[in-house]
Amino acid sequence: MILIDKPYVSEFLINTIKKNNFKIVATSIAKNMVNDNSLNWISESEAKKIFLKNPSTPIYTNSENTISWVEKNLSSSHIPGQIAVFKNKIKFREMLKDTYPNYFFKGIKFDDLDSLSLEHIPFPFIIKPAIGFFSLGVHKVDNLNEWPEVLTRIKDEIEKNKGYYPNEVLNTNYFIIEECIKGEEYAVDCYFNNKGEPIVLNIMHHIFSSGKDVSDRIYTTSKEIIEQNINGIKHFLQIIGKKAQLKNFPVHVEVRIDNLGNIIPIEVNPMRFGGWCTTGDLAWYAYGINSYEYFFENKSPNWDEILSTRKNKNYSIVLLDNNSGISNTEITSFNYEKVLKDFEKPLSLRKVNYNEYPIFGILFTETTKGNEQELNKILTSDLKQYISKN
Repeated sequence: MILIDKPYVSEFLINTIKKNNFKIVATSIAKNMVNDNSLNWISESEAKKIFLKNPSTPIYTNSENTISWVEKNLSSSHIPGQIAVFKNKIKFREMLKDTYPNYFFKGIKFDDLDSLSLEHIPFPFIIKPAIGFFSLGVHKVDNLNEWPEVLTRIKDEIEKNKGYYPNEVLNTNYFIIEECIKGEEYAVDCYFNNKGEPIVLNIMHHIFSSGKDVSDRIYTTSKEIIEQNINGIKHFLQIIGKKAQLKNFPVHVEVRIDNLGNIIPIEVNPMRFGGWCTTGDLAWYAYGINSYEYFFENKSPNWDEILSTRKNKNYSIVLLDNNSGISNTEITSFNYEKVLKDFEKPLSLRKVNYNEYPIFGILFTETTKGNEQELNKILTSDLKQYISKN
């Protein structure tokens, strides 16, 4: 069954639910977001009965906003405990301590950040909310002199983003400080099947503009990215799945991989693929894989066959986040048509109300190898060339 909640559900996911007659839970928010009575709606009480009768029932959600529903309605099941281990980055690191015994991390209350002593904390380090989303409040600190400025920025971001997400998704009461992991960052959509085996549905390179960049501007996937990383990632996922005892469980995983192929986890996001229906839908645009169907039908991609037809192409998600420094109250319009003209082959553009969320939209695009400059250009852009203001 499927739980739908804010901030966004894609037409692709809705059409998949309709086509397959998947059960969708009729919460008030879901009914407001999806105005289609022909879907296989089930009541909240029926959903609870189905799961408690069969605890192995697969559940997928488009948004971690539904975590509170799960905690309230499925409290007697194993699901809330599994979610808690992954959503709380401190608990997640503690679960993996024996696998990564030399990895440094430290939990700290937000209220104690002002008095934090950095004497025994190794530089550089990353600081972020223990329960977070969309790189909000995430910062890299290279040396002691940078700390006061970073602390000020954290406080400003917390104030600016109050109310966008519930506490189950973004909770800034606690932060985690952890060592800066070397290597390239990758995101993985996968699920653990009914036998507990990890099934990889997509691997994406999270591209950054600099060592200081922690944004989510671009995720890109290709034949080479899948082939070079899938075996190591499968082995890593087996460790995660065994420790958390996962079955019929979808996750969106972020890792770093160094030059020797060592995989260090950053975080695991439970019950879903990428937020805002991004990476789950990208698998369709890139590889013809409907990630939602694969999960519910317990299917595994034939990667050799799929990748044989995907040569010399990159497939990317471009998050058009508002990094312009211009307040949404000053903005009169955003030129989406101009954005589309700056790309070789746009596949889909999803507009977002920038007065409600701090992003303008999400672009899916196909880029021919050798034309990566269009990605590099948008990666470093402040988007001001697309913005009209008062």
